[in-house]
Amino acid sequence: MGASCCHHDHNHQPSHSPDPKYRRILWVALIVNALMFLIEIIFSQRANSVSLLADAIDFLGDAANYGISIWVLAMSVQTRAKASLVKAASMGLFGIAVLAHAVWNAITGVVPDAQTMTLIGFLALAANVVVAILLYAYRNGDSNMRSVWLCTRNDALGNVAVIIAALGVFGTGTAWPDLIVAVIMATLALTAAWQVIKQARRELTPVE
Repeated sequence: MGASCCHHDHNHQPSHSPDPKYRRILWVALIVNALMFLIEIIFSQRANSVSLLADAIDFLGDAANYGISIWVLAMSVQTRAKASLVKAASMGLFGIAVLAHAVWNAITGVVPDAQTMTLIGFLALAANVVVAILLYAYRNGDSNMRSVWLCTRNDALGNVAVIIAALGVFGTGTAWPDLIVAVIMATLALTAAWQVIKQARRELTPVE
């Protein structure tokens, strides 16, 4: 999806003034993600769910990403592209960390609480759908705006996956649905990180 983007300005000056509405949306997204991180980190421990924990870590990463996006919004395209590389790195590290945690849970064999997973999953989905609707109009901007949209999209997909995992845990009585969803979420993070890196590198390449 990273290939279908708008034309990019390679000048060192801002290509346009930041949209005040977009800045406000980023602040809303930052607050929502920070609150959901606190909620999910608490209940992921109570539920012993690696997919819920992965979602909590993702919320924390996105809150930081929205903060970076607000900071660089009025800066040059190349500065925003460099910020995108930082965000892409955080998305990649998130994916690797989730894979490692999934392996650990597979070894220990802890079965998560399906009911808690379902309730928190629906709450997280509602939060991300609201943010995704607000950000939809800005999904095809520069790599910085693109990374914001990809994070939000992945979060909503991850929430649906957590709910499906909860149903799987409830139906099978095993941790495998939870672990499988955690691996899928990690793969989404790694894929999105690669897409953002490719676009940011194009924006950092001077026009000959």
